[in-house]
Amino acid sequence: MYLCFLKENRLNSSLSSLFTQLGLPGSLVKNLTAAGMTEPKPIQKQAIPSMLAGRDILGIAQTGSGKTLAFTLPILARIIAAGSKRKPKVARALILVPTRELAVQIDESVRLMARNMYLSVALVLGGVSRFTQIRHMASGVDILIATPGRLMDHVREKNISLSETCFFVLDEADRMLDMGFIRDVQQIARLIAPERQTALFSATMPKEISHLAESLLNRPLMLEMAPQGTTAVGIVQKLYCVPLRDKKKVLAGLLALPDFRSVIVFTRTKHGADAVTRYLEKAGYPVGVIHGNKTQNARQRALKGFRNGNLQVLVATDIAARGIDVPGISHVINYELPDEAESYVHRIGRTGRNGASGDAITLYDKSFEETRLRAVEKVIRKRLELQVMPNLPEIVFSTKAVEQNSEKSNPLKPLQYPKINSLSSKDPRKRPARRLDQGKLSRIRNVGKNGRKISRFAKAG
Repeated sequence: MYLCFLKENRLNSSLSSLFTQLGLPGSLVKNLTAAGMTEPKPIQKQAIPSMLAGRDILGIAQTGSGKTLAFTLPILARIIAAGSKRKPKVARALILVPTRELAVQIDESVRLMARNMYLSVALVLGGVSRFTQIRHMASGVDILIATPGRLMDHVREKNISLSETCFFVLDEADRMLDMGFIRDVQQIARLIAPERQTALFSATMPKEISHLAESLLNRPLMLEMAPQGTTAVGIVQKLYCVPLRDKKKVLAGLLALPDFRSVIVFTRTKHGADAVTRYLEKAGYPVGVIHGNKTQNARQRALKGFRNGNLQVLVATDIAARGIDVPGISHVINYELPDEAESYVHRIGRTGRNGASGDAITLYDKSFEETRLRAVEKVIRKRLELQVMPNLPEIVFSTKAVEQNSEKSNPLKPLQYPKINSLSSKDPRKRPARRLDQGKLSRIRNVGKNGRKISRFAKAG
């Protein structure tokens, strides 16, 4: 028994030394080991030593490659080594991300790695109280994770100062471009001290992002872990030909199969996401939904329920296609193909993360989605072959759900009033009309010839 314990200790120490060899302090290695992270990913092996040496980084990596820790760990290590005190309203490090969900995920990772180190971390994003964010920033923070819109609001109101920020990370830069944040990013970069260290990460590298990288980075080390558009090896991609009118029925049938334990369903529009959610709820599935019209609290509740296993299905727009790191997702279903072909890679990247396996299913209507399919195939450099649909169980709706559905589908249905045989004295239809007492003033409103409202007082009666 003692020999087994000794072997286990030696194994743990050798695995921990892999992170130690990258130059990370023991406190970070201890937190990594406690979180079950024993071996660095390829992008971490290359990025961590370079960032510790002060170099700028330009990283092209597919989703789920471990790039979050690749920039988080060296920044934490350098802040710990600096040891200087925080200044009011100043963020020593800024991590800028395009979506709230990605910001929350990075915030959780940073807090996990910074455990018991007395470092201050703040999260600034839309959809939540601004006053809480102002209070957190009042004494200054070590690491600030923010989305561009809300950050610019605080900067304009002088709640946050970036003049002494030493570390700047721009994550998912291509998504920033898609969402129209590039001008905000450039403005934010101009507010940060020029002698900063900058890291830019992107899954794809269009021309606009290349120009942005040239303007932000100083002789960067370029890390390309996989060709652009590469999907994870463990993801099995399937294409089913389904007419639009049958997609909801087929989706409900697929979810009834035993292997579909934890599923994300992607739609193109917010309205489509709500419609799919209502249909699945009536079919009896535990389902949540996130999209841009949902409040941040509602989105976090849905994600929490999905992560905890209380919800089998999460319906989402492409707002969740990046940054949602939920372990154990068995399937990703593209209810509709995305307008931007690159989003397909990020959608299916929600499964098969960190070397795991997963299935990505696309419900494809040839009559109007053929152009989108060809664009996706061009991005992933692979032809998706149509496959035979498996035998699906019949979904039976409850009578109550069907009645509710029929009522909602016919909004012009006349209202049915109950029959009343006799009118009581309390019934408003039998109540006598109110009369103004003599001598009391009644305010009479009228409209003059010029269309303006005029008022006059007159004696009633």
